[in-house]
Amino acid sequence: MDELRNDGLRAVHKGIRTSDQYLAGLRDNREIWCQGERVSDVTSHPQMSRGAATLAEFLQRQHDPALQDTLTYLDDDGDRCAMAFLAPKSAEDIKKRGAAYYEWATWSHGMFGRTPDYKNASLMSFATAKSWLDQGTERGRGNADFAANMQNYYDYVRKNDLVLTHTLVNPQKSHQVAKEGKYDDEIALHVVKETDAGIIVKGARLLATLGPLADEIEVFPSTLLKGSEENIPFAFAFALPIATKGLKLITRDSYDHGKSHFDAPLSSRFEEMDSVVIFDDVLVPWERLFMYREPLLCNQAFAATNAVVHMMHQVACGKLAKAEFMVGLMTAIARASGKDKDLTVKGMIAEVMMMCETVRALLFSAEAQAHPDQWGNYIPLRSPIDTSRNLFPKMYPRMVEILQLLGSSSLMATPSEADFSNDISEDVARYFQLAHADSKDRVALFRLAHDVCISGFGNRQALYERFFFGPPAIMNAGYFDLYDKDPLIDRVTSFLNSN
Repeated sequence: MDELRNDGLRAVHKGIRTSDQYLAGLRDNREIWCQGERVSDVTSHPQMSRGAATLAEFLQRQHDPALQDTLTYLDDDGDRCAMAFLAPKSAEDIKKRGAAYYEWATWSHGMFGRTPDYKNASLMSFATAKSWLDQGTERGRGNADFAANMQNYYDYVRKNDLVLTHTLVNPQKSHQVAKEGKYDDEIALHVVKETDAGIIVKGARLLATLGPLADEIEVFPSTLLKGSEENIPFAFAFALPIATKGLKLITRDSYDHGKSHFDAPLSSRFEEMDSVVIFDDVLVPWERLFMYREPLLCNQAFAATNAVVHMMHQVACGKLAKAEFMVGLMTAIARASGKDKDLTVKGMIAEVMMMCETVRALLFSAEAQAHPDQWGNYIPLRSPIDTSRNLFPKMYPRMVEILQLLGSSSLMATPSEADFSNDISEDVARYFQLAHADSKDRVALFRLAHDVCISGFGNRQALYERFFFGPPAIMNAGYFDLYDKDPLIDRVTSFLNSN
Protein backbone atom coordinates (compact mmCIF):
# COMPACT_ATOMS: atom_id res chain seq x y z
CA MET A 1 0.00 0.00 0.00
CA ASP A 2 2.35 2.73 -1.23
CA GLU A 3 -0.31 5.40 -1.58
CA LEU A 4 -3.17 5.88 0.82
CA ARG A 5 -6.41 7.38 -0.31
CA ASN A 6 -6.10 10.94 0.89
CA ASP A 7 -3.61 13.46 -0.42
CA GLY A 8 -0.64 13.91 1.88
CA LEU A 9 -1.06 10.59 3.70
CA ARG A 10 1.58 8.52 1.97
CA ALA A 11 3.11 5.31 3.28
CA VAL A 12 6.88 5.77 3.08
CA HIS A 13 8.41 3.19 5.40
CA LYS A 14 5.88 0.36 4.97
CA GLY A 15 6.05 -0.81 8.56
CA ILE A 16 8.33 -0.50 11.55
CA ARG A 17 11.04 2.16 11.41
CA THR A 18 14.67 2.12 12.47
CA SER A 19 16.10 4.48 15.06
CA ASP A 20 17.78 6.54 12.33
CA GLN A 21 14.53 6.91 10.40
CA TYR A 22 12.73 8.12 13.53
CA LEU A 23 15.41 10.68 14.41
CA ALA A 24 15.58 11.95 10.85
CA GLY A 25 11.84 12.54 10.94
CA LEU A 26 12.23 14.89 13.91
CA ARG A 27 14.49 17.23 11.95
CA ASP A 28 11.62 19.01 10.22
CA ASN A 29 11.88 22.63 11.42
CA ARG A 30 9.13 22.17 14.02
CA GLU A 31 8.55 25.15 16.31
CA ILE A 32 9.55 24.15 19.84
CA TRP A 33 10.28 26.68 22.58
CA CYS A 34 12.27 25.77 25.70
CA GLN A 35 13.50 28.16 28.40
CA GLY A 36 12.90 31.24 26.29
CA GLU A 37 14.61 30.04 23.13
CA ARG A 38 13.47 28.28 19.99
CA VAL A 39 14.95 24.81 19.66
CA SER A 40 16.61 24.35 16.28
CA ASP A 41 16.85 20.54 16.46
CA VAL A 42 15.35 18.39 19.24
CA THR A 43 17.70 15.52 18.35
CA SER A 44 20.74 17.58 19.31
CA HIS A 45 19.27 19.86 21.99
CA PRO A 46 21.05 19.15 25.29
CA GLN A 47 17.80 18.80 27.25
CA MET A 48 15.84 16.72 24.73
CA SER A 49 18.34 14.74 22.69
CA ARG A 50 18.77 11.89 25.16
CA GLY A 51 15.02 11.39 25.45
CA ALA A 52 14.83 11.25 21.66
CA ALA A 53 17.72 8.78 21.59
CA THR A 54 15.97 6.57 24.13
CA LEU A 55 12.77 6.44 22.10
CA ALA A 56 14.80 5.79 18.95
CA GLU A 57 16.42 2.84 20.71
CA PHE A 58 12.99 1.51 21.69
CA LEU A 59 11.77 1.68 18.08
CA GLN A 60 14.92 -0.08 16.92
CA ARG A 61 14.17 -3.01 19.23
CA GLN A 62 11.19 -3.85 17.06
CA HIS A 63 13.75 -5.13 14.53
CA ASP A 64 15.30 -7.57 17.02
CA PRO A 65 14.50 -11.09 15.73
CA ALA A 66 14.16 -12.32 19.31
CA LEU A 67 11.47 -9.72 20.05
CA GLN A 68 9.63 -9.35 16.75
CA ASP A 69 6.97 -11.97 17.46
CA THR A 70 6.17 -10.17 20.72
CA LEU A 71 6.34 -6.59 19.47
CA THR A 72 5.04 -6.78 15.90
CA TYR A 73 2.72 -8.58 13.48
CA LEU A 74 2.51 -9.00 9.71
CA ASP A 75 -0.45 -7.19 8.17
CA ASP A 76 -2.44 -8.31 5.12
CA ASP A 77 0.11 -6.66 2.82
CA GLY A 78 2.98 -8.52 4.44
CA ASP A 79 4.29 -5.39 6.17
CA ARG A 80 5.56 -5.71 9.73
CA CYS A 81 3.68 -3.30 12.01
CA ALA A 82 3.68 -2.56 15.73
CA MET A 83 1.49 -4.94 17.74
CA ALA A 84 -0.60 -2.09 19.20
CA PHE A 85 -2.09 -1.57 15.72
CA LEU A 86 -3.38 -5.16 15.57
CA ALA A 87 -7.18 -5.29 15.61
CA PRO A 88 -7.82 -8.06 18.17
CA LYS A 89 -10.13 -10.73 16.80
CA SER A 90 -9.69 -13.23 19.61
CA ALA A 91 -8.89 -13.45 23.31
CA GLU A 92 -5.44 -14.64 22.27
CA ASP A 93 -4.92 -11.38 20.37
CA ILE A 94 -5.69 -9.45 23.56
CA LYS A 95 -2.96 -11.39 25.37
CA LYS A 96 -0.53 -10.75 22.50
CA ARG A 97 -1.21 -7.03 22.71
CA GLY A 98 -0.75 -7.12 26.49
CA ALA A 99 2.57 -8.93 26.15
CA ALA A 100 3.80 -6.25 23.73
CA TYR A 101 2.65 -3.41 26.01
CA TYR A 102 4.42 -5.01 28.97
CA GLU A 103 7.63 -5.57 27.01
CA TRP A 104 7.72 -1.91 25.94
CA ALA A 105 7.11 -0.78 29.53
CA THR A 106 9.90 -2.91 31.03
CA TRP A 107 12.52 -1.06 28.97
CA SER A 108 11.96 2.11 31.00
CA HIS A 109 10.57 0.37 34.10
CA GLY A 110 7.34 2.27 33.46
CA MET A 111 9.15 5.63 33.71
CA PHE A 112 8.68 6.57 30.05
CA GLY A 113 4.94 6.89 30.26
CA ARG A 114 3.97 7.97 26.75
CA THR A 115 5.50 5.29 24.55
CA PRO A 116 3.89 5.09 21.09
CA ASP A 117 1.79 2.00 21.88
CA TYR A 118 -0.53 4.12 24.04
CA LYS A 119 -1.84 6.26 21.19
CA ASN A 120 -1.55 3.41 18.69
CA ALA A 121 -4.04 1.46 20.80
CA SER A 122 -6.61 4.26 20.70
CA LEU A 123 -6.10 4.86 16.99
CA MET A 124 -6.79 1.19 16.25
CA SER A 125 -10.00 1.47 18.27
CA PHE A 126 -11.26 4.51 16.38
CA ALA A 127 -10.40 2.99 13.00
CA THR A 128 -12.18 -0.29 13.66
CA ALA A 129 -15.23 1.59 14.96
CA LYS A 130 -15.06 4.18 12.19
CA SER A 131 -18.75 3.89 11.22
CA TRP A 132 -19.60 5.46 14.57
CA LEU A 133 -17.90 8.68 13.44
CA ASP A 134 -20.50 9.16 10.68
CA GLN A 135 -23.38 9.54 13.12
CA GLY A 136 -25.08 12.86 13.76
CA THR A 137 -26.06 15.61 11.40
CA GLU A 138 -24.28 16.79 8.29
CA ARG A 139 -23.89 20.35 9.53
CA GLY A 140 -20.46 21.79 8.86
CA ARG A 141 -19.12 18.53 7.48
CA GLY A 142 -17.59 20.37 4.52
CA ASN A 143 -15.50 18.01 2.42
CA ALA A 144 -14.89 15.57 5.28
CA ASP A 145 -15.72 11.88 5.21
CA PHE A 146 -15.03 11.09 8.87
CA ALA A 147 -15.01 7.29 8.63
CA ALA A 148 -12.73 7.27 5.58
CA ASN A 149 -10.49 9.89 7.17
CA MET A 150 -10.00 7.76 10.26
CA GLN A 151 -9.29 4.59 8.29
CA ASN A 152 -6.79 6.41 6.10
CA TYR A 153 -5.07 8.02 9.06
CA TYR A 154 -4.82 4.71 10.92
CA ASP A 155 -3.20 3.12 7.85
CA TYR A 156 -0.90 6.12 7.42
CA VAL A 157 0.36 6.02 11.02
CA ARG A 158 0.58 2.22 11.07
CA LYS A 159 2.47 1.92 7.78
CA ASN A 160 4.89 4.71 8.73
CA ASP A 161 5.28 3.62 12.39
CA LEU A 162 4.73 7.22 13.48
CA VAL A 163 5.03 8.43 17.06
CA LEU A 164 1.96 10.33 18.24
CA THR A 165 1.29 12.64 21.12
CA HIS A 166 -2.12 14.00 21.97
CA THR A 167 -3.79 16.90 23.69
CA LEU A 168 -7.22 16.71 25.27
CA VAL A 169 -7.70 19.58 27.68
CA ASN A 170 -8.49 23.25 27.09
CA PRO A 171 -6.85 25.71 29.50
CA GLN A 172 -9.17 27.30 32.05
CA LYS A 173 -9.41 30.99 32.75
CA SER A 174 -12.47 30.56 34.99
CA HIS A 175 -13.00 27.37 36.96
CA GLN A 176 -16.73 28.07 37.26
CA VAL A 177 -17.18 28.49 33.51
CA ALA A 178 -15.26 25.25 32.88
CA LYS A 179 -17.33 23.47 35.52
CA GLU A 180 -20.46 24.43 33.59
CA GLY A 181 -19.03 22.67 30.52
CA LYS A 182 -18.32 25.90 28.65
CA TYR A 183 -15.11 27.23 27.13
CA ASP A 184 -13.66 30.70 26.70
CA ASP A 185 -12.70 31.35 23.07
CA GLU A 186 -10.06 33.84 24.17
CA ILE A 187 -7.74 30.99 25.19
CA ALA A 188 -9.41 27.63 24.46
CA LEU A 189 -8.80 26.00 21.09
CA HIS A 190 -11.71 26.76 18.77
CA VAL A 191 -12.67 27.02 15.13
CA VAL A 192 -12.21 30.48 13.65
CA LYS A 193 -13.60 29.78 10.18
CA GLU A 194 -14.07 27.22 7.44
CA THR A 195 -12.37 27.30 4.05
CA ASP A 196 -12.44 25.08 0.98
CA ALA A 197 -9.24 23.47 2.25
CA GLY A 198 -10.40 22.85 5.80
CA ILE A 199 -11.02 24.55 9.14
CA ILE A 200 -8.87 27.24 10.76
CA VAL A 201 -8.30 26.80 14.51
CA LYS A 202 -6.84 29.13 17.13
CA GLY A 203 -6.14 28.83 20.85
CA ALA A 204 -4.23 26.61 23.26
CA ARG A 205 -4.36 23.04 24.50
CA LEU A 206 -2.59 21.22 27.30
CA LEU A 207 -0.76 19.06 28.05
CA ALA A 208 1.10 17.24 25.25
CA THR A 209 3.44 14.73 26.84
CA LEU A 210 6.19 13.73 24.39
CA GLY A 211 5.15 16.63 22.15
CA PRO A 212 8.62 17.75 20.99
CA LEU A 213 9.62 14.14 20.26
CA ALA A 214 6.46 13.08 18.40
CA ASP A 215 5.85 13.01 14.67
CA GLU A 216 2.21 14.08 14.89
CA ILE A 217 -0.34 15.32 17.40
CA GLU A 218 -3.90 14.13 17.90
CA VAL A 219 -6.28 16.84 19.07
CA PHE A 220 -9.27 15.04 20.53
CA PRO A 221 -12.10 15.91 22.93
CA SER A 222 -11.91 14.72 26.51
CA THR A 223 -13.76 16.88 29.01
CA LEU A 224 -17.53 17.07 28.76
CA LEU A 225 -19.05 19.51 26.30
CA LYS A 226 -22.65 20.49 26.80
CA GLY A 227 -24.72 19.85 23.67
CA SER A 228 -25.44 23.50 22.98
CA GLU A 229 -24.84 25.81 20.03
CA GLU A 230 -22.34 27.89 22.01
CA ASN A 231 -19.96 24.94 22.26
CA ILE A 232 -20.04 23.92 18.60
CA PRO A 233 -16.80 25.85 17.79
CA PHE A 234 -14.97 23.70 20.38
CA ALA A 235 -16.25 20.32 19.14
CA PHE A 236 -13.77 18.57 16.85
CA ALA A 237 -11.11 15.89 16.55
CA PHE A 238 -8.19 16.00 14.15
CA ALA A 239 -4.49 15.15 13.74
CA LEU A 240 -1.59 17.17 12.33
CA PRO A 241 2.19 16.92 11.96
CA ILE A 242 4.09 18.68 14.75
CA ALA A 243 5.81 20.73 12.03
CA THR A 244 2.52 22.28 10.82
CA LYS A 245 2.68 26.02 10.16
CA GLY A 246 1.33 28.03 13.09
CA LEU A 247 1.64 25.14 15.58
CA LYS A 248 3.96 25.94 18.51
CA LEU A 249 4.96 23.91 21.56
CA ILE A 250 6.11 25.58 24.77
CA THR A 251 7.88 23.12 27.06
CA ARG A 252 8.39 23.01 30.78
CA ASP A 253 11.94 22.99 32.20
CA SER A 254 13.75 19.78 31.37
CA TYR A 255 14.67 17.32 34.10
CA ASP A 256 17.64 16.12 32.07
CA HIS A 257 20.46 18.30 33.39
CA GLY A 258 23.21 16.61 31.40
CA LYS A 259 24.39 14.37 34.23
CA SER A 260 25.85 10.93 33.57
CA HIS A 261 23.69 7.82 33.62
CA PHE A 262 25.34 6.95 36.96
CA ASP A 263 24.45 10.29 38.54
CA ALA A 264 20.94 10.53 37.07
CA PRO A 265 20.00 7.03 35.93
CA LEU A 266 16.37 7.81 35.05
CA SER A 267 16.25 11.49 34.14
CA SER A 268 19.28 11.14 31.84
CA ARG A 269 17.42 8.52 29.81
CA PHE A 270 13.66 8.94 30.11
CA GLU A 271 12.90 12.66 29.82
CA GLU A 272 9.80 12.61 27.60
CA MET A 273 8.96 16.32 28.04
CA ASP A 274 5.55 17.96 28.41
CA SER A 275 4.33 20.93 26.39
CA VAL A 276 1.54 23.43 26.08
CA VAL A 277 0.40 23.57 22.45
CA ILE A 278 -0.42 26.86 20.75
CA PHE A 279 -2.42 26.96 17.52
CA ASP A 280 -2.02 30.29 15.73
CA ASP A 281 -4.60 30.23 12.91
CA VAL A 282 -3.67 26.67 11.95
CA LEU A 283 -5.25 25.03 8.90
CA VAL A 284 -6.70 21.57 9.52
CA PRO A 285 -7.36 19.95 6.11
CA TRP A 286 -10.76 18.30 5.74
CA GLU A 287 -9.10 14.91 5.22
CA ARG A 288 -7.51 15.15 8.69
CA LEU A 289 -10.78 15.87 10.48
CA PHE A 290 -12.51 13.02 12.35
CA MET A 291 -15.28 14.76 14.31
CA TYR A 292 -16.76 18.21 13.93
CA ARG A 293 -19.62 20.37 15.27
CA GLU A 294 -21.18 17.59 17.33
CA PRO A 295 -20.53 18.20 21.07
CA LEU A 296 -22.52 15.17 22.21
CA LEU A 297 -20.70 12.92 19.75
CA CYS A 298 -17.39 14.25 21.02
CA ASN A 299 -18.43 13.48 24.61
CA GLN A 300 -18.94 9.81 23.78
CA ALA A 301 -15.95 9.28 21.50
CA PHE A 302 -13.56 7.29 23.69
CA ALA A 303 -16.24 5.20 25.39
CA ALA A 304 -18.36 4.43 22.32
CA THR A 305 -15.40 3.20 20.26
CA ASN A 306 -13.91 1.31 23.25
CA ALA A 307 -10.71 3.31 22.77
CA VAL A 308 -10.66 3.99 26.51
CA VAL A 309 -10.66 0.24 27.26
CA HIS A 310 -7.72 -0.48 24.95
CA MET A 311 -5.85 2.51 26.36
CA MET A 312 -6.48 1.29 29.91
CA HIS A 313 -5.07 -2.09 28.88
CA GLN A 314 -1.81 -0.50 27.76
CA VAL A 315 -1.68 1.60 30.92
CA ALA A 316 -2.25 -1.38 33.23
CA CYS A 317 0.67 -3.22 31.62
CA GLY A 318 2.88 -0.17 32.11
CA LYS A 319 1.86 0.25 35.74
CA LEU A 320 2.66 -3.39 36.43
CA ALA A 321 6.19 -2.87 35.11
CA LYS A 322 6.52 0.26 37.25
CA ALA A 323 5.25 -1.45 40.39
CA GLU A 324 7.63 -4.37 39.82
CA PHE A 325 10.50 -1.92 39.48
CA MET A 326 9.61 -0.26 42.79
CA VAL A 327 9.55 -3.65 44.53
CA GLY A 328 12.90 -4.54 42.96
CA LEU A 329 14.50 -1.27 44.01
CA MET A 330 13.25 -1.48 47.59
CA THR A 331 14.32 -5.10 48.06
CA ALA A 332 17.73 -4.35 46.54
CA ILE A 333 18.22 -1.53 49.07
CA ALA A 334 17.07 -3.73 51.94
CA ARG A 335 19.38 -6.58 50.90
CA ALA A 336 22.40 -4.34 50.38
CA SER A 337 22.01 -2.79 53.82
CA GLY A 338 21.15 -6.04 55.60
CA LYS A 339 17.74 -4.69 56.59
CA ASP A 340 15.89 -7.43 54.72
CA LYS A 341 15.66 -9.37 58.01
CA ASP A 342 13.99 -6.48 59.86
CA LEU A 343 10.25 -7.00 60.47
CA THR A 344 9.37 -3.34 59.99
CA VAL A 345 11.25 -3.11 56.70
CA LYS A 346 9.69 -6.36 55.50
CA GLY A 347 6.26 -5.01 56.35
CA MET A 348 6.81 -1.77 54.44
CA ILE A 349 8.03 -3.53 51.32
CA ALA A 350 5.30 -6.16 51.60
CA GLU A 351 2.76 -3.35 51.30
CA VAL A 352 4.27 -2.42 47.92
CA MET A 353 4.42 -6.07 46.89
CA MET A 354 0.68 -6.32 47.56
CA MET A 355 0.04 -3.28 45.39
CA CYS A 356 2.11 -4.85 42.64
CA GLU A 357 0.23 -8.13 42.84
CA THR A 358 -3.09 -6.28 42.86
CA VAL A 359 -2.23 -4.64 39.54
CA ARG A 360 -1.07 -8.01 38.18
CA ALA A 361 -4.25 -9.76 39.27
CA LEU A 362 -6.50 -7.07 37.82
CA LEU A 363 -4.63 -7.20 34.51
CA PHE A 364 -4.85 -11.00 34.43
CA SER A 365 -8.58 -10.86 35.18
CA ALA A 366 -9.22 -8.33 32.42
CA GLU A 367 -7.31 -10.33 29.81
CA ALA A 368 -8.72 -13.68 30.90
CA GLN A 369 -12.27 -12.34 30.52
CA ALA A 370 -11.73 -10.69 27.12
CA HIS A 371 -14.90 -10.66 25.04
CA PRO A 372 -16.19 -9.45 21.66
CA ASP A 373 -17.44 -5.88 21.38
CA GLN A 374 -20.01 -4.33 19.06
CA TRP A 375 -17.35 -3.53 16.45
CA GLY A 376 -16.14 -7.08 15.91
CA ASN A 377 -13.05 -6.72 18.09
CA TYR A 378 -12.17 -8.39 21.36
CA ILE A 379 -11.63 -6.14 24.36
CA PRO A 380 -10.36 -6.85 27.87
CA LEU A 381 -13.06 -6.84 30.54
CA ARG A 382 -13.31 -3.20 31.51
CA SER A 383 -14.03 -3.42 35.24
CA PRO A 384 -10.69 -4.90 36.39
CA ILE A 385 -8.48 -2.55 34.38
CA ASP A 386 -10.73 0.39 35.26
CA THR A 387 -10.15 -0.57 38.88
CA SER A 388 -6.41 -0.66 38.26
CA ARG A 389 -6.35 2.77 36.66
CA ASN A 390 -8.29 4.25 39.59
CA LEU A 391 -6.15 2.57 42.24
CA PHE A 392 -2.68 3.30 40.85
CA PRO A 393 -2.88 7.10 41.32
CA LYS A 394 -3.26 6.31 45.04
CA MET A 395 -0.75 3.47 45.07
CA TYR A 396 2.19 5.19 43.42
CA PRO A 397 2.52 8.17 45.81
CA ARG A 398 2.44 5.65 48.66
CA MET A 399 5.21 3.64 46.98
CA VAL A 400 7.28 6.82 46.73
CA GLU A 401 6.64 7.59 50.39
CA ILE A 402 7.76 4.11 51.45
CA LEU A 403 10.91 4.41 49.33
CA GLN A 404 11.69 7.72 51.04
CA LEU A 405 11.21 6.13 54.46
CA LEU A 406 13.42 3.19 53.52
CA GLY A 407 16.12 5.40 52.01
CA SER A 408 16.09 8.02 54.74
CA SER A 409 19.26 10.16 54.84
CA SER A 410 21.05 7.76 52.49
CA LEU A 411 19.04 9.36 49.69
CA MET A 412 21.17 12.46 50.28
CA ALA A 413 24.47 10.71 51.03
CA THR A 414 25.19 10.31 47.35
CA PRO A 415 28.54 11.53 46.02
CA SER A 416 28.83 11.85 42.27
CA GLU A 417 30.45 9.49 39.81
CA ALA A 418 33.45 11.85 39.61
CA ASP A 419 34.17 11.30 43.31
CA PHE A 420 35.23 7.72 42.57
CA SER A 421 38.18 8.88 40.46
CA ASN A 422 39.41 12.06 42.14
CA ASP A 423 41.65 12.88 45.10
CA ILE A 424 39.08 11.72 47.68
CA SER A 425 38.21 8.45 45.94
CA GLU A 426 39.78 6.37 48.73
CA ASP A 427 37.59 8.11 51.31
CA VAL A 428 34.49 7.53 49.22
CA ALA A 429 35.36 3.86 48.75
CA ARG A 430 35.87 3.43 52.52
CA TYR A 431 33.00 5.40 54.00
CA PHE A 432 30.13 4.67 51.66
CA GLN A 433 30.14 0.89 51.63
CA LEU A 434 27.32 -1.24 53.00
CA ALA A 435 27.19 -4.70 54.54
CA HIS A 436 26.48 -6.30 51.18
CA ALA A 437 27.54 -3.66 48.65
CA ASP A 438 30.74 -1.80 47.93
CA SER A 439 30.63 1.98 47.94
CA LYS A 440 30.07 2.43 44.21
CA ASP A 441 27.21 -0.06 44.11
CA ARG A 442 25.69 1.54 47.21
CA VAL A 443 25.86 5.05 45.78
CA ALA A 444 24.48 3.88 42.42
CA LEU A 445 21.55 2.24 44.18
CA PHE A 446 20.68 5.31 46.24
CA ARG A 447 21.17 7.71 43.34
CA LEU A 448 18.59 5.61 41.48
CA ALA A 449 16.24 5.81 44.46
CA HIS A 450 16.87 9.57 44.63
CA ASP A 451 15.89 9.93 40.98
CA VAL A 452 12.66 8.03 41.71
CA CYS A 453 11.48 9.78 44.85
CA ILE A 454 13.41 13.04 45.43
CA SER A 455 14.46 14.59 42.11
CA GLY A 456 12.40 16.82 39.85
CA PHE A 457 12.07 13.87 37.49
CA GLY A 458 10.73 11.70 40.30
CA ASN A 459 8.27 14.30 41.53
CA ARG A 460 6.98 14.79 38.00
CA GLN A 461 6.39 11.03 37.87
CA ALA A 462 4.31 11.19 41.05
CA LEU A 463 2.26 14.12 39.75
CA TYR A 464 1.87 12.36 36.39
CA GLU A 465 0.47 9.26 38.11
CA ARG A 466 -1.96 11.26 40.23
CA PHE A 467 -3.56 12.88 37.17
CA PHE A 468 -2.78 10.43 34.36
CA PHE A 469 -6.39 9.90 33.29
CA GLY A 470 -7.90 12.98 34.94
CA PRO A 471 -8.73 14.54 38.31
CA PRO A 472 -9.19 11.77 40.92
CA ALA A 473 -12.62 13.01 42.03
CA ILE A 474 -13.96 12.87 38.47
CA MET A 475 -12.35 9.48 37.87
CA ASN A 476 -13.81 8.02 41.05
CA ALA A 477 -17.26 9.41 40.29
CA GLY A 478 -17.11 7.96 36.79
CA TYR A 479 -16.10 4.59 38.20
CA PHE A 480 -19.07 4.71 40.57
CA ASP A 481 -21.45 5.53 37.72
CA LEU A 482 -20.20 2.67 35.52
CA TYR A 483 -20.09 0.04 38.25
CA ASP A 484 -22.75 -2.66 37.94
CA LYS A 485 -24.57 -1.83 41.16
CA ASP A 486 -28.14 -3.00 40.50
CA PRO A 487 -27.59 -6.76 41.01
CA LEU A 488 -25.93 -6.02 44.35
CA ILE A 489 -28.72 -3.70 45.43
CA ASP A 490 -31.21 -6.40 44.42
CA ARG A 491 -29.46 -8.85 46.75
CA VAL A 492 -29.83 -6.44 49.66
CA THR A 493 -33.46 -5.74 48.81
CA SER A 494 -34.20 -9.44 48.46
CA PHE A 495 -32.61 -10.16 51.83
CA LEU A 496 -34.60 -7.40 53.53
CA ASN A 497 -37.82 -8.71 51.99
CA SER A 498 -37.18 -12.34 52.93
CA ASN A 499 -39.04 -13.94 55.82
